[in-house]
Amino acid sequence: MIYGTTVLSDAASLRREAQSDIRMPIAADGPAVWKLIAATPSLDKNSLYCNLLQCSHFAATCALAEGDGAVVGWLSGYVPPEQADTLFVWQVCVAEAARGQGLARRMIGNVLARPGAQSIERIACTITADNAPSWALFGSIAQALKAELAQEEHFTRAVHFDGSHDSELAVSIGPFDRRHLAALAA
Repeated sequence: MIYGTTVLSDAASLRREAQSDIRMPIAADGPAVWKLIAATPSLDKNSLYCNLLQCSHFAATCALAEGDGAVVGWLSGYVPPEQADTLFVWQVCVAEAARGQGLARRMIGNVLARPGAQSIERIACTITADNAPSWALFGSIAQALKAELAQEEHFTRAVHFDGSHDSELAVSIGPFDRRHLAALAA
């Protein structure tokens, strides 16, 4: 185990991970989410308390994936107060052994398919210019949803991050036709 996430080593285990159960998180999932993020060096770390709030206050727009009794995926998101038609994806995390199975796409699809998400017709996030995995993920989502992907500078290194973090580009996908949501399960 690495930080509470089971490391899978054989092909059979990886195939089982492709069939991960995805569900809405509960507050008790907070520590496992926090450990999964801590085990992913490329992600910004949040406090455990932040992850507890995400798993409770924002559970309807977050998703947790489990496989073989371990947390193998996490999606945190929210609906911005002035954009009721938009799911802002804050963070996506998939355990190393479960990557390459489409789990991140399926977690986003799971949130969008929930009864409370019926008014959502856009996906938004921020991505640094050099984050190839995120660009590939959100590009594939835009393609699956047959929706436009737009980007613009949002938070800059000099102004917003005091030189300590690369600039973040605002990414928007949509509007999309909800009939295409099934494509995110593939």
